[in-house]
Amino acid sequence: MAQNSETTYYESMPAGRLAIIPLNSCAEIGKKVDDYLVRWRKERQDKKEEVDGYQRDTFIIPSSTPRFGSGEAKGTVGESVRGDDIYLLVDVCNYSITYPLYGYTNHMSPDDHFQDLKRIIAAIGGKARRINVIMPFLYESRQHKRSGRESLDCAIMLQELVSMGVENIITFDAHDPRVQNAIPLSGFETIQPAYQFIKNILRNAEPDMVIDSDHLMVISPDEGGMSRAIYIANNLGVDMGMFYKRRDYSHIVNGTNPIVAHEFLGTGVAGKDMIIVDDMISSGGSIIECAKLLKERDAKNIYLCSTFGLFTNGLEKFDKAYEEGWFTKLVTTNLVYQPQELLEKPYYISCDMSKYIALVIDTLNHDASISSLLDPVERIQKVIRKFNNHEKI
Repeated sequence: MAQNSETTYYESMPAGRLAIIPLNSCAEIGKKVDDYLVRWRKERQDKKEEVDGYQRDTFIIPSSTPRFGSGEAKGTVGESVRGDDIYLLVDVCNYSITYPLYGYTNHMSPDDHFQDLKRIIAAIGGKARRINVIMPFLYESRQHKRSGRESLDCAIMLQELVSMGVENIITFDAHDPRVQNAIPLSGFETIQPAYQFIKNILRNAEPDMVIDSDHLMVISPDEGGMSRAIYIANNLGVDMGMFYKRRDYSHIVNGTNPIVAHEFLGTGVAGKDMIIVDDMISSGGSIIECAKLLKERDAKNIYLCSTFGLFTNGLEKFDKAYEEGWFTKLVTTNLVYQPQELLEKPYYISCDMSKYIALVIDTLNHDASISSLLDPVERIQKVIRKFNNHEKI
C-alpha cells in the first residue's frame, strides 16, 4: 500500500526491531503480510539511516513445532529475537495440518494450535522486547460465558497468554468482545472487517445495485450480531433488519438447544438486495435458512458475509442453496483456512486481509494508535463514493 501524506504513523520510532513469526497454520497469509511490510519499509529511505534493521529482506523469523512419535511436541525459534517486537500469527481453525500419531494421521485441532503457540512463546524465553499475538479467530471464543457448571475457556486462554508475557492480543470479530474483561490491564483489540466486506461486495455486485433504503438492506441473522449489522447499515445509509432464533429449551442437540424457527423483524424486503452479515459460518444452516426466508419474502439479490467461513459440514448445503437461487454471492475472509474446493466455487468471494494485518502490525510497531483502523469510516465512504460514481473500486 503506497503511503500518502495523511498516513504519518510511521514517523515515530519503532518499539523494537520488527519480527513476524507465522505458525504453520498461518504460513500463507504470513508470507503476504511480510511482502507488504518489506515493500513499504523499502520506500522509507529516511528510516533506514535512523533505525538499525528497519529494512530487511524478510521480517519472518523461522520457527517450527516438531512432534515426537507419541504426539508430544516442542517449539523452536530459528534465530535470536532478543530485543525484537514480535508478532505471532496463528489460525486455530486450520484443520488441514496433520501429524502422525501411533501410526494414525491426526488433524490438528484448535487445542493443538493453541499449544503450539504457547510452545513458540516459551521458546522465545522472555528475550523479546514485546510479544504480540494476532489470533484472527479467538480460541474458545464461543465458550465466553458460564451457564451452570461450565468452564470459562476463553478467559483462561487469555490469562494464560498474558501470564506468559504477551502484551497485546489482536483478534477479528470476537464472538463477544466483553471477554477482554478477563485481562483488563492488557492490550486486547477486536477488529471488524466491515470495510473489506463492503469493498468486495460493491466490487462484485450485480450491475443494478443501488445504495439507498429503497433498494438495499443489511440483515443480522441473530440478535447477537446486531451491532455488526447496524454499523454496516449506518455506513451505507440503509435500513437494518434481523432474525431472532426461536429455540427449544427442553433438550440439547450437539451441545446447544435446537432452533425451532427464525423470526424476522424489520421493514419490507420485497425487491431489495440483502446483505446478511455474521461473525462465523459453522455448518451454515442458520444463514442459509435466513436467506431462504428472505427469498420467500421476494428479496432480490442476497449476499452472505461472514468473517470466518468454517464450513464444518462441508459445502454441499451451499451448493444446493446456490442452485435453488437462495443467495447470489458468499463472502468470507482468508483469516481462517480456505480449502481449494471453496476458492473454486462460482459464488465465492474471498476477502484478502493480509494488507490490513500488515498495516496493523506496522502501526503498532511504531507505537502509534490503531483507532482509525478499528473504525474505518473514511475508507468505507470513499469506496461508496467510487461505486456511486461508477469508478473502479
